[in-house]
Amino acid sequence: MKAKQSASSYARQMVRLMALVNLWLAASFGAAFAGAGEAPVRMVAFGDSLTAGYMLKPSEAFPVQLAEALKSKGVAVEIANAGVSGDTTAAGLERLDWSIPEGTEAVIVELGANDALRGIDPDETRKNLDAILTRLKGRNVAVLLAGMAALKNWGKDYEARFTPIYTDLAAKHGVLLYPFFLEGVALDAKLNQPDGLHPTAEGIGVIVTGILPKVEELVARARERRAAAGSPAQ
Repeated sequence: MKAKQSASSYARQMVRLMALVNLWLAASFGAAFAGAGEAPVRMVAFGDSLTAGYMLKPSEAFPVQLAEALKSKGVAVEIANAGVSGDTTAAGLERLDWSIPEGTEAVIVELGANDALRGIDPDETRKNLDAILTRLKGRNVAVLLAGMAALKNWGKDYEARFTPIYTDLAAKHGVLLYPFFLEGVALDAKLNQPDGLHPTAEGIGVIVTGILPKVEELVARARERRAAAGSPAQ
């Protein structure tokens, strides 16, 4: 999940561009859905290479497969891909404000895998994720936090400090939690690319199937907040 600096810089520029495009899409599609039921929930998948779709076709990336799965169930959403390969929780926090455009109603936060790979102090990971959730809460955005697992090679102490981060923060901020983003995929060679770290398109499909019920809850929360704020349904 480590990327060269130049690639990471390019990816960040692309995410910034996508955020601007997403704003235009939200305005454009809003009119298209008028009279056809409640407007789609505007969602951002905010993460690292697991979200970005490392070495996959754009159509195979997590946000696209997730949107298709929701659509098949009649759930109207627009999901922007704000994944940047190589991002740690610190890098995510740094780009949070411009990666999550105004008007976003729901966010899936998938960060921490690179922290675990690099052996970053779990206290730092916790602090960064806490800050991300605090900012999103301040914007009244519905959040689903996707958990990660520590690598065994860093030892039991590291694992004991890293593992509770996601459960603790989800409870503290009252956000939805999917305990392990790679559930059913991690360590399965058939569902991962040769590097053993990044899922194949089929692996992403397994992730989507597992996380889908939680994302449906996320959409429901976003719609409840929209209604409470008095936003128009069309």
